[in-house]
Amino acid sequence: MVKNALILLSGGLDSLVSLGLVRKTYGSVLALTFDYGQRAARYEIEAAKKIAEKYSVLHQVVSLSWLKDITNTALVNDSINVPTKIYDYNESMEAVWVPNRNGLFLNIAGCFADSEGYSDIIIGANKEEGETFSDNTQEFIDRVNSEFEYSTLKKPKVIAPLINYSKNDIIKEALENNIPLELVKSCYLGGDKHCGKCESCQRLKRALQYNGAEEYLRILF
Repeated sequence: MVKNALILLSGGLDSLVSLGLVRKTYGSVLALTFDYGQRAARYEIEAAKKIAEKYSVLHQVVSLSWLKDITNTALVNDSINVPTKIYDYNESMEAVWVPNRNGLFLNIAGCFADSEGYSDIIIGANKEEGETFSDNTQEFIDRVNSEFEYSTLKKPKVIAPLINYSKNDIIKEALENNIPLELVKSCYLGGDKHCGKCESCQRLKRALQYNGAEEYLRILF
């Protein structure tokens, strides 16, 4: 039986590689991109659209304008500096935290899945970011799956293909599977080029350098 899936597609590295790795597993895929007033929203949406077209998946942008109103961190507020120290876990988390973001995104995806019969929900959670962000861990995903046992009729499963991967591993998988890294938009600030200074850019740049992917460094930065 062919299964269908939803994916949380931000346009960033983790969601792109997750989609590239699982696309052939599913019949149809719906990509959801969330606009919650983040500074890079326009660039993320544009990247997600291009990625969805590349992999022939449906794409829908979900507007959550109210979430910006209750978020007071650097991810949405351009008067606050984004974090640049990737190993200062508490500072990094607090500087870009969006209230219950992944919980909200997954529950919205759960609504779509329950209504339209998608069996799986794909998220780009990974080991490296799980060290900083508690909503990028397998424990969190397990809790959401337990919730769906009660809150949905179709009981979709949240799956994180990269949950045991570092950024170095993720880039390695992308290169080995011909995943189009030139489409990535992972910068907290947005822009035609990645800033190279924010935490997200530093993670991406370091992983590209580790894997010797110089061509993508030239394209993205």
